[in-house]
Amino acid sequence: MDYKIRKASLEDLDEVAVLFDLYRIFYRQDSDVEKGKAFLKERFLNSESVIFLAIVDDKAVGFVQLYKLFHYTKLQKQWLLSDLFVHPDYRGRRLSGALIERSKKWCEETDACGLMLETEKTNDTGNRLYPRTGFIYDGQHNYYHWWK
Repeated sequence: MDYKIRKASLEDLDEVAVLFDLYRIFYRQDSDVEKGKAFLKERFLNSESVIFLAIVDDKAVGFVQLYKLFHYTKLQKQWLLSDLFVHPDYRGRRLSGALIERSKKWCEETDACGLMLETEKTNDTGNRLYPRTGFIYDGQHNYYHWWK
């Protein structure tokens, strides 16, 4: 299958918003394309994240979204691989791996020390994918959240 991975821009907002909505539904959130579109538009306008798209036949079928962080022991920038999604009709074609590889290349291009990610324990597909793409499971840390 022919595909390309390219950096998204504001011009891709409508296509990205549809995929982002499907991603949120995967994580048991209610569908809201317009609210997701507003969220993504703000990320684009404020340069707060980087999104790469998987393109097949001139159609966006997957994406990865990265946020800049800083690593306290390496004293360098790193990227949080926050969101990774491939449309169900295009899964099993190695597009997730290609998006991850592009994210790794982005680390090199931006002089970042690496990528980190978090996924649910129930995400069986992701929990098989990430070790295959070079991620190491960190069983030493607990991740906690505080929501207002």
